[in-house]
Amino acid sequence: MLVLVAPGQGAQTPGFLTAWLDFPGVRGALEAWSDAVGLDLIRYGTEADAEEIRDTAVAQPLLVAAGMASAAMLFDDPADLPRKVGAVAGHSVGEFTAASIAGVLPHEEALRLVRTRGLAMAEAAAVTETGMAALLGGDSEVTVPHLEKLGLTPANINGAGQIVAAGTKEQLAALEADKPEGVRKVVALKVAGAFHTHHMAPAVDTLAKAAADARGTGDPKITYVSNKDGRAVASGSEVLERLVGQVANPVRWDLCMETFKELGVTALIEVCPGGTLTGLAKRALPGVKTLALKSPADLDAARELIAEAPTPAADAAGA
Repeated sequence: MLVLVAPGQGAQTPGFLTAWLDFPGVRGALEAWSDAVGLDLIRYGTEADAEEIRDTAVAQPLLVAAGMASAAMLFDDPADLPRKVGAVAGHSVGEFTAASIAGVLPHEEALRLVRTRGLAMAEAAAVTETGMAALLGGDSEVTVPHLEKLGLTPANINGAGQIVAAGTKEQLAALEADKPEGVRKVVALKVAGAFHTHHMAPAVDTLAKAAADARGTGDPKITYVSNKDGRAVASGSEVLERLVGQVANPVRWDLCMETFKELGVTALIEVCPGGTLTGLAKRALPGVKTLALKSPADLDAARELIAEAPTPAADAAGA
């Protein structure tokens, strides 16, 4: 079974959309989406520097637009997507990409909500100087209590030996000086705040109001796996509710990957800008074929992987 996943904030790099603009339909889609959210996605994806696209209010819609556009390029016929993809999931803001791919939200509506989300999270992040850092190595049973002792939140439990801590700059500095036993390295992330923590509570309220007016919400046409607890969610209204709450809740990517295993994953493709989630999958899902969609040069290999993967219907029949 094939799983399609979408990365979260921090995956963006300067110019990462440039090569995609020559691909039929991409420029037109990005122009329409730019008009819909009042943000020049093409300029930010091709000309802006690293600091500009680090801005939460820019990075989030940019990543979701890139994921949606690249996912559409995987299939000549859009109807093939739900026939060939067994499950979708996204990490943090990538959940909106996944929700759109699954048919829960129309593309423009997903971007409208993400634009609201990004602005609200940027505003919440400006209240206190906060950040996030990835801990490499260690055991979660040791690391999580250690983080809590320092006042930090395990904001992303990613599996494959990686946990991301979030909190104030002072708390993160204390972590650097006092690493949990077994942790090899603490790496500061290029994000503007302590996402998925109580620091983001004001953003939850803002996004909830925007989500109440969401247009075109439908139930997932593909199995949708949630960051909240790794559970497959079949109701579009519940997906939307979880998208709102997840702003201030830890990301449980480890549980998402456990669900992929339970569903019988054999192949995993990470949409543009791919790399982070395929890296985790290589360590946590041995034997599963993975591919990171970084540029149009990766499309042929991705399509070959899609052609090889059994259809979800075939998976169910053989289960």
